[in-house]
Amino acid sequence: MDKLVLFNSKCLKKILNRRIGESKFGEHVITLKNVSNIYEQLKNLDVKYVIFGLPEDVGVFANYGKSGASSTWSFALKFLLNIQSNQFINPKDVLILGHLDFESEQNLVSTFSQSKKKDVIKARKIVTEIDGYVSHLVYQIVKAGKKPIIIGGGHNNSYGNIKGTSLALNKQINVVNFDAHTDFRAEEGRHSGNGFSYAYNEGFLKNYFVFGIHENYNSNAVLNHIDNIKTIDYTTFEAIEIRKEVKFKLEMKRALSLVSDSSFGIEIDCDAIENIPSSAMTPSGFSVNQSRKFVTFFGKHQNAAYLHICEAAPTKKTNVKVGKLISYLITDFIKANGSRNNSV
Repeated sequence: MDKLVLFNSKCLKKILNRRIGESKFGEHVITLKNVSNIYEQLKNLDVKYVIFGLPEDVGVFANYGKSGASSTWSFALKFLLNIQSNQFINPKDVLILGHLDFESEQNLVSTFSQSKKKDVIKARKIVTEIDGYVSHLVYQIVKAGKKPIIIGGGHNNSYGNIKGTSLALNKQINVVNFDAHTDFRAEEGRHSGNGFSYAYNEGFLKNYFVFGIHENYNSNAVLNHIDNIKTIDYTTFEAIEIRKEVKFKLEMKRALSLVSDSSFGIEIDCDAIENIPSSAMTPSGFSVNQSRKFVTFFGKHQNAAYLHICEAAPTKKTNVKVGKLISYLITDFIKANGSRNNSV
């Protein structure tokens, strides 16, 4: 894993804000000492969750989106490690692995222009390379019997999450996606808008439920296409929150009935959360508390295989908001999924 940069005690020391009389989450998490044979190391560790970051937004660029997702990992990690370690959560269940280093890819794409078709085509080829690294790391984590929690990057990384999990489990998997968009666009070269269509057409994804798509931002061509696939379903944000035709909790139950018969991934696109800085930020969306309820509801199911939080694009002014949001979602998943809630 030449792209994997381990999180270590030196990194932790820079981030952790110790306080007398308090025990911080970061003081008790597990880390690795070397990158050799990740699978064997993970297999022999008594942890349940492996957290790693994807600091890239090449896929967002390749989908004509707004950049910024590359910075999410560093902000999220800072806030996660400085929460309290107490009776509600056990950080010893958690390994902070590190991040995949896509700095060279980021630097190259920073010289590209979205107005030049040839640059977008080049970016899409780079996304395919990123896919390989993501799927390989996810494969090793799942094969070792752990649950990945993947932070940052564009929603292009859904493909690597799905493929890696599917290959590790040797079967197709299901996915529930909390998103304003279906991300089921045509196979026109890899980007953040077609991770699920590629995963489906290549046989890694079976049942797929998109929760809360925005009626104004999904093409008729894509909607007509998925309407003809029996293993794909969705509900719209407007049906739940604007017209009140269906209820939030009942739609979660309907989604669960489609995906829970086998291992499934939980994908959280921050585009769906109101006023959260993201590649397609919305002034009208689900609340932060609804997103937390969503992660808790699906996270508590035994077949939940991974959690991916993506598309957030924090700035210096909004990094606290984004960092806290993601730390809440991570810990909600861990608490719901069965962390040994022992006081540390």
